[in-house]
Amino acid sequence: MTLPELPPSVSASLPPYSSSTTTTKASSLTIGASSPVEKSIGASLASKVDKRLDGEHLNSGGMYVINRKGEKEPVSFDQILHRVQSLCYGLHPLVDAARVSQAVINGMFAGIKTSQLDELAAQTSAYMAATHPDFSKLAARIAIDNLHKNTSADFAEVVEQLHSYMDNQGREAPLIHKDVYEFVMQNRASLNAAIKYHRDFDYDYFAFKTLERSYLLRMRGTIVERPQHMIMRVACGIHYGDLERTIETYELMSLKLFTHATPTLFNAGTPRPQMSSCFLLTMQDDSIDGIFSTLRQCALISKTAGGLGLSITNIRATGSYIRGTNGYSNGLIPMLRVFNDASRYVDQGGGKRKGSLAVYVEPWHSDIFEFLDIRKNHGKEEMRARDLFPALWVPDLFMERVFDNGSWTLMCPCECPGLTETWGSEFAALYEKYEREGRGRKTIPAQQLWFAILQSQIETGTPYMMYKDACNRKSNQQNLGIIRSSNLCCEIVEYTSPDEVAVCNLASVSLPRFVDVEKKLFDFAKLMAVVKVMTRNLNRVIDRNYYPVPEARYSNLRHRPIGLGVQGLADAFLLLRLPFDSPPARELNKNIFECIYYAACEASMELAAEQGPYETYAGSPASKGLLQFDLWNVKPTSGLCNWDSLKEKIKKHGLRNSLLVAPMPTASTSQILGNNEAFEPYTSNIYCRRVLSGEFFVVNPHLLRDLLELGLWNEDLRQKLIAHNGSVQHLAEIPDDLKELYRTVWEIKQRSIVDMAVDRAPFVDQSQSLNIHMRNPTFAKLSTMHFHAWNSGLKTGIYYLRTQAAADAIKFTVDQSVAKAAKKNQQLPHPPASSPASETPECAADKPAGEVDPAVVPEKSSEGGSDNASSSPVGAVCRLRPKGLRDDEPCAMCSG
Repeated sequence: MTLPELPPSVSASLPPYSSSTTTTKASSLTIGASSPVEKSIGASLASKVDKRLDGEHLNSGGMYVINRKGEKEPVSFDQILHRVQSLCYGLHPLVDAARVSQAVINGMFAGIKTSQLDELAAQTSAYMAATHPDFSKLAARIAIDNLHKNTSADFAEVVEQLHSYMDNQGREAPLIHKDVYEFVMQNRASLNAAIKYHRDFDYDYFAFKTLERSYLLRMRGTIVERPQHMIMRVACGIHYGDLERTIETYELMSLKLFTHATPTLFNAGTPRPQMSSCFLLTMQDDSIDGIFSTLRQCALISKTAGGLGLSITNIRATGSYIRGTNGYSNGLIPMLRVFNDASRYVDQGGGKRKGSLAVYVEPWHSDIFEFLDIRKNHGKEEMRARDLFPALWVPDLFMERVFDNGSWTLMCPCECPGLTETWGSEFAALYEKYEREGRGRKTIPAQQLWFAILQSQIETGTPYMMYKDACNRKSNQQNLGIIRSSNLCCEIVEYTSPDEVAVCNLASVSLPRFVDVEKKLFDFAKLMAVVKVMTRNLNRVIDRNYYPVPEARYSNLRHRPIGLGVQGLADAFLLLRLPFDSPPARELNKNIFECIYYAACEASMELAAEQGPYETYAGSPASKGLLQFDLWNVKPTSGLCNWDSLKEKIKKHGLRNSLLVAPMPTASTSQILGNNEAFEPYTSNIYCRRVLSGEFFVVNPHLLRDLLELGLWNEDLRQKLIAHNGSVQHLAEIPDDLKELYRTVWEIKQRSIVDMAVDRAPFVDQSQSLNIHMRNPTFAKLSTMHFHAWNSGLKTGIYYLRTQAAADAIKFTVDQSVAKAAKKNQQLPHPPASSPASETPECAADKPAGEVDPAVVPEKSSEGGSDNASSSPVGAVCRLRPKGLRDDEPCAMCSG
């Protein structure tokens, strides 16, 4: 399973920027036919490089640098060039060391530190990444080479330093877990020998800056870990006591075949190894004690880098009587403001990330309209909680009432008990009983609430929508009790109660690593082998984890759920030359998830054979021979997996884990591995990456390589790509096959996105973080999309609604004549792919643009329906009744 190794860097042996007489010729960098690019590097660049080509020796003229020992040292400009060249091995010929070196020389001053020269060289290379993606690799190599010069090449020595750390008051404050420290000391030679430091140089610049900012451990503000140290720390933190498993995990992660989630990378191997990503809670009780006890749980979890999903439907509504004080409740919103301020105060991991909390409410709650407004930018400030993420836990009955243009009754959970404890027909019977008894607070047209939901989504991108009955009907935990909510990112569906805080540990597989580019094949056998390792790892994390609250430990050890996801699905399609929504891509999408689910089930069965099934296995659907696709009434047809044989083994041994697959957002870890996020299409073919040192334009590396190969890439085309907001659809130079291949998410029918989610859903036993992108969302389009997702049986209807930004942020460097020429085919600009609006643990979502005046009457849709709440049923919008969809008829979503 090993991949070919890169040659080790030769730069480690070079004294930084010391005297040398070595000179090397290099050509002036152009792209395409002739045009020099990156004018910001300096107008005199080409002439100075030409002088070097003529053999002129660049001398320092008495200039000196300050080396790492703090000593003055004369500079040889030749050595700067030689140092950069030493890091260009294996990169594209367009990566010109002379060009980078000259820009560094232009920025020098007497007394500059050698570390500052490294930073300048790295930033210069990063700015050039828009000409070729390998410039980003060069930038990373320069920065990483600098890190290597300041850190130890002995992993065990670094662990010793971290374990013996003293705080600024002279007290012992170890940064490594005692058991991990002892394991490393006992296996010092083997672990040091297993580490391959040259793989650090395979990260691109933005991956390294992400690691540098948050992931690599520090002592007194100074980084002491290398990326390979971090990976080995994670492997040791999970598997200490088992050298073979430790090295296996290190090797696969080092080769970027998969990664554990951010909290695991943060905390594995540390004294408090809180490695879980997701925590799901329900309000302990509708009382001051219950509310503030839950708030304390949320604070303790957020402190240790956990993202939160909280069900609050059981809290009484505004105006409800309080017997203890003879007063009346203020309802949900004042309580949510307390949770909002707590999430701002208690950040994740000591400032690494802001705390994040999604709050789930069922749409029959009497405070639902106020709840929908909590993230809006207008209205009374005391009714807003903009740092929370509102989510709806939607029963089928509500969707049916909306579709039929029926009425909907709002209720208080205190006055109508039991609704949060039932689902499906039992819920519907109880709800309708309360309606007949007149217990409701208010009866409204169901579509009035529906359009308020859509209005909020257009303005703020939220609320998330999860379908309560689908989540319960298709859950392998349905034997435990009712599922009350999802998590922060809508992919975890687990049982919670006042006594149990649900937990999930996550990891994602890097799909492009399984593509044979030459043969255009996907290696399913290798994928399954890696997924089995991931499954064993996550199962071990459950036992090695630090739990911030005892209710989380109790739940996780009983049910042992895990969450396997993917990243780089779009990259895998591009490597295989498959348009994102083409029939072969849809088939591959389905087959990938079938193999992931199969491998996870097989590994969990093998663990159960060794250690026994999870405690609450008896009575679960799996114990009755029903796997996730059985709950969907789907029969796998790929022929890749022997399900009949596996089911027999599960019948004999059981499963070690109640849940296995949960495709999550992968914003941070995708950036580290250099992949597009999760299972999403590219949002743009050019975007802006932001780091502390500035903003850098990045072009889709697959597109850039194609254009270079065709000889089409030049400065003029780059300007046009920016002017067209990363879209290639209106660029005459681009061949039609590339236009089809490089459609952005804004140019792909969102019905196809939903359909691909449905295709993989029978192999996803939790759920999936499904974003929807709409250029100009209307009530008609949104209604059609929502009803299609619901009718198709998805558990997650929508995570974020992403719309296009109102400002044209990426065009500030575009030649105005180019921008004017592009205006004819101008589209709204794409949000930068790297700039999520939500500060969530593994979640990225672009801020929706603008606000829609709620007083404006929705316009009539082009399909003949109306968005007005008092008009005909939503089903008329696309002329397709959800119970009998026909693929040959148009609808608002798929025709736009």
